[in-house]
Amino acid sequence: MDFQDADVHRRLDADGRPIEPGYEPPLSDERLRELYRDMKLSRHFDTRMISLQRQGRLGTYASSAGQEGSQFGSMYAIEDDDWVFYQYREHGSVIDRGGLADYVRYWLGYETGNATLVDHHIAPLNIGIAAHIPHATGMAWGSKIRGDDTVVVCHFGEGSTSEGDFHEGLNFAGVFDVPAVFICNNNQWAISVPAGKQTASRTFADKANAYGIPSVRVDGMDPLATFEVVRDAAGRARDPNAEPPEGASGSATRPTLVEAVQYRFGAHTTADDPTVYREDEEVERWKRWDPIPRLETFLRERGSLDDEAVSAIETDVEAVVADAIEEGTDVEPDPDDLFEDAYAELPDRVVEQREYLRRLREEYGDGALLEEH
Repeated sequence: MDFQDADVHRRLDADGRPIEPGYEPPLSDERLRELYRDMKLSRHFDTRMISLQRQGRLGTYASSAGQEGSQFGSMYAIEDDDWVFYQYREHGSVIDRGGLADYVRYWLGYETGNATLVDHHIAPLNIGIAAHIPHATGMAWGSKIRGDDTVVVCHFGEGSTSEGDFHEGLNFAGVFDVPAVFICNNNQWAISVPAGKQTASRTFADKANAYGIPSVRVDGMDPLATFEVVRDAAGRARDPNAEPPEGASGSATRPTLVEAVQYRFGAHTTADDPTVYREDEEVERWKRWDPIPRLETFLRERGSLDDEAVSAIETDVEAVVADAIEEGTDVEPDPDDLFEDAYAELPDRVVEQREYLRRLREEYGDGALLEEH
């Protein structure tokens, strides 16, 4: 699975220069600067969150560094009312739509921060690998039944394609021709398992053939190429009379499987040591395709960005992330929250456990219960 295969859609070379002379991007200069700013924000957010975890203030966190191109390229290509399902690494979806302080709160361990994502048409973060894919298909089917034009975008890693939920979700999506865009973020490593050991298929995009749905490969570290691919896929999903793209096989026209070829710069999570299973030379080789400096070079050379603008963006990004962390960490723990969210209606035994803890707290105080023995 070579990143530079001819079938990988790409607009910018590794240095950020257009591959085709005279290329004009699909976004206005203002939107391009916003895209660059959001990618910088995501990278800085990533750095701060890892720092908080190392300080013991945060739970296990999954870094997104290197994958900003696919995240923001795809988010900029869809409508605000479209729904987004994601695994746990696509922080760009949250940053793009707001609610960053609540998201910080989630990573601190507060489920309320996860629940508020739905206010932004983002399904709650999913930890179970590929478990959200059938849910995304179901929501897309509901959109089709209602006859509205809502599209469901579902992100997952290439390791998810080894799970049964992936096969069930995409098979159902093809059979019922649902308005969905499935984005396989192929970052080359499913924790410590390389992409080449995940499948014997030539590419992950090829898996769409089994379900009769169109597929496309894109440079996920090129936000402009990703924007174009997801924009076109979302357009087909929105159109009940859509025609399949040229060369596609199968009868389904509305769903699409996008393989975003990219690389995870950091560890799988803060609980992982990637030096055990990959070489530093490999990481450095992929960093040549870093989506942020590539886009910055492109914008500078077309006169859309300069030193002053970059400095202002960096100052703004630091302030936004600092405010989100300050607000997100300003929370008073409530032990009653331990009993929420697992059930719509609490079973009697869970109610009894909650009441028992309340009695203990009232009798002995929280301080006594927190003492180490």
